[in-house]
Amino acid sequence: MMARKAQSLAATIADNLSRQIEDGVLREGDKLPSIREYANGNGYSKNTVIGAFDILTANGMIEPRRGAGFFVTRGGRPKPDMVETTTLDRAIDIVWLMREQLQSKPEFLNLGEGFPPIRWLEEIRLDQFHQRVVRTGLASLFRYGSRFGYLPLRQHLQHKLAAYEIEAAPQQIVLTHGANQAMDLVLRYFTRPGDTVLVDDPGYYVLFGKIKLSGVKMVGVPRRADGPDIDVLTGLLKQHRPKLFFTQSVGHNPTATDTSAAKAHRILQLAEAHNLIVVEDDALADLKPRQTPRIATLDQLRRTIYIGSFSKSVSAALRVGFIACDAALASDLADVKMLTHVSSSEYCERTLEVILSEGHFLRHTTHLQDKLRRATANGIKALERLGATLFRPSEQSLYLWARLPGQDDSVELARRMFEQSVILAPGAVFSPQGDKCSPWCRFNVAYLEDPRFVKALQKL
Repeated sequence: MMARKAQSLAATIADNLSRQIEDGVLREGDKLPSIREYANGNGYSKNTVIGAFDILTANGMIEPRRGAGFFVTRGGRPKPDMVETTTLDRAIDIVWLMREQLQSKPEFLNLGEGFPPIRWLEEIRLDQFHQRVVRTGLASLFRYGSRFGYLPLRQHLQHKLAAYEIEAAPQQIVLTHGANQAMDLVLRYFTRPGDTVLVDDPGYYVLFGKIKLSGVKMVGVPRRADGPDIDVLTGLLKQHRPKLFFTQSVGHNPTATDTSAAKAHRILQLAEAHNLIVVEDDALADLKPRQTPRIATLDQLRRTIYIGSFSKSVSAALRVGFIACDAALASDLADVKMLTHVSSSEYCERTLEVILSEGHFLRHTTHLQDKLRRATANGIKALERLGATLFRPSEQSLYLWARLPGQDDSVELARRMFEQSVILAPGAVFSPQGDKCSPWCRFNVAYLEDPRFVKALQKL
């Protein structure tokens, strides 16, 4: 116990000194107090200070010089592989953008943010639900749940899907650790290294990372204002004979477009003719009107796999998503889930079930959509005032896909804006190729009116 305490104290000392180096209080070439001086001056043991200096040395922030002591090294920063980079040197890297989404940087304006503002979701008040979750079955909270997931929540999802005119019994629904695990399970089940899958281009960058990690070949289908390019899709199906087509029909990320009913119908005809499975990601469902066309509504889960999530409407921290598909396939995917993750979190699933059981959830999503409509209208005006070109204006979308005048390389623009404490999501990140130069950026509508955006552009 004492060893752990000393180790923790050494890490704290190292963190404090690291911040002084990063903030310029301690500069390159500065000599640190000796171990004895630092220990006596701060009331620490010599062993604790030695441990702190060892951490700083391993991180490349200081170096020992024989007979002289410890000195701050050139650059005054840890080696790149020891910290999470906060530069835009890897702006077209999928992992970079994911890191930026997961970090909280109050001093930065994150126009590339993937989620609604926290203030839009606070009325859910997650802190109020714990006791009600416990009352739904305390004993089960100490065990793994069902391979399909918590049954009462799947029953709720049955009614949710019915509102989209998608018929799905509880045995056709598998709960997952967010929509991303759902996509991962589908990839694991259907593909092997060397297989080909189709994706939207531009499209969901996290999915691209999963596909690359699995060794599967990825081919993009250009996204138009009313959905995927059908002519290109037809040619790719003949050329590559892919097993899956991952697409987002509603509130497409990043272009904010919806797939028209006519194109949805044509996609299903092609899927039937070419033995293709369409994986429909509907993570933004709660932010859009229910009547917006969905491919799964036309198909009724025969050749479609429908993926949903509550990250954008309730909380990303709950990590609850789901798959709806054919019953036999659902059983197989539940087995894959069990083999790879044992189960999803029944505690989180019970929490979400309690939230959905409350009468105000529908009111919450109504308020959320109202805020989104206002923010979208204001965001479009803000971009138009800057002379930006919109891929397609939307009445209600979390994102807008736009290019700013005179900017042909959004990665370079993002790099320069980062220096002004503004984070952009450059278009290259959303391309399956990754290294393709793009003038487009994804903007979160909730932040476009922030004056820091215009101020940063004026400084360029």
